[in-house]
Amino acid sequence: MANYRIHTFPTSRLATIDVLETGKRKHHIAGMIELDVTESRKKLRVYKRDIHPVSFTAWLVKVISYTLKEFEMVASYRKGKRKVIVFEDINVSIVVEKELAGQKVPIPLVIEKANEASLESITDLINEARNRTLTEQDVVLQRKADRLERLYYLLPGFARRMFWKYMLKHPLLAFRKMGNVALTSVGTIGNVKGWFIPTSVHPVCFGINNISKKPVVVDDRIEIREVLNMTILLDHDVMDGAPMARFAGKLTQNIEKGWGLVKDQASV
Repeated sequence: MANYRIHTFPTSRLATIDVLETGKRKHHIAGMIELDVTESRKKLRVYKRDIHPVSFTAWLVKVISYTLKEFEMVASYRKGKRKVIVFEDINVSIVVEKELAGQKVPIPLVIEKANEASLESITDLINEARNRTLTEQDVVLQRKADRLERLYYLLPGFARRMFWKYMLKHPLLAFRKMGNVALTSVGTIGNVKGWFIPTSVHPVCFGINNISKKPVVVDDRIEIREVLNMTILLDHDVMDGAPMARFAGKLTQNIEKGWGLVKDQASV
């Protein structure tokens, strides 16, 4: 007779499964890019020493949000056949891995108005979420679930996924519940050299992978540089390929130059 163990399946993972199933219906274009973050990481170390301790993830949230304000259509939701809703704020949903019922589960933290928040406040929010004790009542880390949200986990799968479809057809509700940008750093777990391609229901999603040392041509010389692998999912329903490419180019420039990591940009 085979030996085995049975673990309790965390109910919070049902939402993850539903997001994956619903996300398959999105018309995302996946971009897999390499970013030379050598200079940015040097500036980040100086910032930590001279200004305030901040995390690399918090800085990425900030620079992504700043760039998205210039390309607001990237983070917009389609409404019906002929309308697109563009939000003034950039609300970023990031995944924080927590332990629940003895198992590691991903729980979303929504950083509201990330384009206006400081690096320090974003870092504090992420650290607080990672250190907070989690219960089954948490749907997102800022608050407890209300009665309707708790009822969600009691529904059969087809009914739960109807909720997600309904929410995506009502962008104001979707923005209030989950923001308009997603960022996951699952690719940084383990020493994996490559890209993880996430699935998302957000208009734009960033998959952060490992930083590794690679030979890069700099000023016609080969140097060993620190390179970040990043995946970007962009909703083809709300914008065409050329604006997508311009956004990716500007984001690459801002990340590689270490935007926001000098004193005159630190409070922007």
